[in-house]
Amino acid sequence: MPVDIRRLLEAAAPGGAEWVGLRRVRTATRTYQAKDGRFEAAFDAWDEGFMVEVLCQGLFGYAALTEATPTAMRAAGQRALELARAGAPRAVHVFDATVRPATVLRYETPRRRRAPLGADVLSGQAIALTEVMRLSDRIVQTSAEIETRDLEIELASTSGMAVEQRLHIIGQSVQAIARDGNITQRRSANGPRGRTLQGGYEQLDLAAAQTDARRLAEQALELLTAAECPSTTATLVLAPDQMMLQIHESVGHPLELDRILGDERNYAGSSFVRLEDIGSLRYGSELMNITFDPTVSGEPASYGADDIGNPAQREYLIRQGILVRALGSLESQARSGRPGVACQRAQDWFRAPIDRMANLNLEPGDDAFDTVIGSVENGVYMEANRSWSIDDHRNKFQFGCEYGRLIKDGRLGATVRNPNYRGVSATFWRNLCRIGDASTFQVFGTPNCGKGEPNQIITVGHASPVCAFRDVEIFGGEA
Repeated sequence: MPVDIRRLLEAAAPGGAEWVGLRRVRTATRTYQAKDGRFEAAFDAWDEGFMVEVLCQGLFGYAALTEATPTAMRAAGQRALELARAGAPRAVHVFDATVRPATVLRYETPRRRRAPLGADVLSGQAIALTEVMRLSDRIVQTSAEIETRDLEIELASTSGMAVEQRLHIIGQSVQAIARDGNITQRRSANGPRGRTLQGGYEQLDLAAAQTDARRLAEQALELLTAAECPSTTATLVLAPDQMMLQIHESVGHPLELDRILGDERNYAGSSFVRLEDIGSLRYGSELMNITFDPTVSGEPASYGADDIGNPAQREYLIRQGILVRALGSLESQARSGRPGVACQRAQDWFRAPIDRMANLNLEPGDDAFDTVIGSVENGVYMEANRSWSIDDHRNKFQFGCEYGRLIKDGRLGATVRNPNYRGVSATFWRNLCRIGDASTFQVFGTPNCGKGEPNQIITVGHASPVCAFRDVEIFGGEA
């Protein structure tokens, strides 16, 4: 049944409030799983609710509810007002309504194929993907998952904000596990849930997915007889599906402005980046250009405005290696006096929005893939994340990949298993020495980035070309 959000806003607005906002979120999710050539499970979930937001005495108060009645809205608005008044004497900053713009817009994910596919088609596709990977008795498990998620988000405020957004997200996960004796190897489709995209059902190409799934199973078998990755200091070449994690952990999280301000310190840690570094820090080499861009069609965290109504636009965070702005919402910008982006996002109707990544991308350079590899005298090429560890300042890290190949005298050589590398974030990025062109550029994403207390799980996107980094500590699983 249609919801009159303006009428509900009027009911929610309590006397004494300086500003009132109302956010409605409706989510519909379908998930289909298969394992070893058989149907495994299916889920169909639907959820809808509201968040009332009240500004009083310079502080925001929140109250969530599911009942779309004027009576429930009045109670929620009063509760949010009471919370704002109670917290105002201890506020870290006194806000005004300028951090809630009166934006009016409509946005919907561009889709070429809008008509939904039936449960029989999607579950059948998941089963087919697992079947095509069963190449040998040494393939001990194959699994696939297809998930679709449709979100409706409405924002309204007493200052005139009116935002309507419809986002359509599709994810596809494929994995083959091979074992021979005490050696076990995994190959997946670009790492755990890496193929999370925004769009219509054109994103699910069964023929292409089956071809790729078979390749992954062949590589899982290949890894069983491959030598361990050597321990060395050499040039590291990362495929875009591993660059996704590298960007996420060593650029995205350290640049969250609320984290830099200390908001996350009690739960997820802080950042090696200081407030005074914004505008001057040499974060990486001159080849490093990182953009925040929620306007990219197909990337999973695209939107017209964030969850406080701040219109989305492309911004450079790092330009020619220099940190120029952080991932800071209008609230964090007001607190810090530093430039930011439209990134105040919430997991769902029952959470208040906080500073989050959206689409965070490394812009392509000029080198073809063969040129990047050809520039390396001695190194290792790695694909798809397998494991990660990073300290609570997002500084020192250690990442493992699923698949590696040696590089010698500008040529790809033998496959190696259990390739790993470690480094320090800014030092690592300053050693960026080659960056692929648009032909190597790929878009990926993940639906399960966690942050905040209470925790919020949200979808983010990362796109990157292939990249080379000099003087990296590389090691194998037995090191």
